[in-house]
Amino acid sequence: MARYVTQKSQYIQDLSPGNRVNDTFMLAAASMAQSKNGPYWNLTFQDATGKVDGKIWSPKSQEYPSLEPGQIVRVQGFVESYRDKNQLKVDNMEMIDTSTVKIDYSGYLPTSSVPPEALMEALDDLIAEHMRHLPWKNFCRKVLGDEEIHERMLMAPGAKTVHHAYIGGLLEHTLQVARSCMALCDVYPDLDRQTLLAGAIFHDLGKAWELSGGLVNDYTDEGRLLGHIQIGQDKLEPFLKRSKTLDDGLKLHLKHLITSHHGEYDFGSPILPKTPEAFVLHFADNMDAKLNIIDQAYVEMDKNGQEWSPYMRFLERNIYRAPATPDKSKKKNDKPENQCLLPLKA
Repeated sequence: MARYVTQKSQYIQDLSPGNRVNDTFMLAAASMAQSKNGPYWNLTFQDATGKVDGKIWSPKSQEYPSLEPGQIVRVQGFVESYRDKNQLKVDNMEMIDTSTVKIDYSGYLPTSSVPPEALMEALDDLIAEHMRHLPWKNFCRKVLGDEEIHERMLMAPGAKTVHHAYIGGLLEHTLQVARSCMALCDVYPDLDRQTLLAGAIFHDLGKAWELSGGLVNDYTDEGRLLGHIQIGQDKLEPFLKRSKTLDDGLKLHLKHLITSHHGEYDFGSPILPKTPEAFVLHFADNMDAKLNIIDQAYVEMDKNGQEWSPYMRFLERNIYRAPATPDKSKKKNDKPENQCLLPLKA
């Protein structure tokens, strides 16, 4: 039976020279080098709070004939200062066998600011609130309740590098797109709210198989050969076939929403949106991706005290942080009850 790695207690952002270290980290980089005293390992360790370089000097280094990035390791050693930066001098390092140990990767990789389980619960709240047609409600909950789909969605990033590229990123993006679609249904009441919600929830489902996640977060063979739109359709098809009460017309519309959500042939869409709901889903999807890119740019701008970002290739422009209108009636941490909001950082 798999067991969890001991809960982390030491994080890289809190390390100071002189600290003793005895905790688990992810190995982000490893290369062998040579000194006058023999071969040594140049290492980079990572957890959710950052990275730190490390060394295993000879003769201890010769106990590790090969080291691969992505491994979870238990490190014993101490922190020293080298050129005004922290560095770990490793006395001993144990490889964690991930086939017998269940790893909570949120301790080692960037993760959504809201825990993925909370995002999943918020998604289910939307289903409870807006799904009045029982076949739609049952279908959505059966898909999300599938063990493999549930686990993959909790861990999946929303993209390789550009937006939501972290654990929980797919769920965070999905939830925001679904909320935007439901808000637009209040403005345009003739939209089919329930089919649109199903499309929003499952439009990027295939990304949970398209991307590997983890340290590398690269495209899988399936992702390269099929892409997330086709993968998502394939994953939903068995559930659609088993649903005998969901009308065939609704099933077809859901497939169209997923197939057309990229909006334009130039953006990799196999088909153009051809229903109002498909247009709304496309624009909501595109908007959330763009705003997440800007949100991340703002974080970097704040670190450097900048009003303008560097040129951003994916947006084809620089981004400006405009001054906010004062609003004394709004408290900084205000949010509606029982909602986990993911606003742009102020």
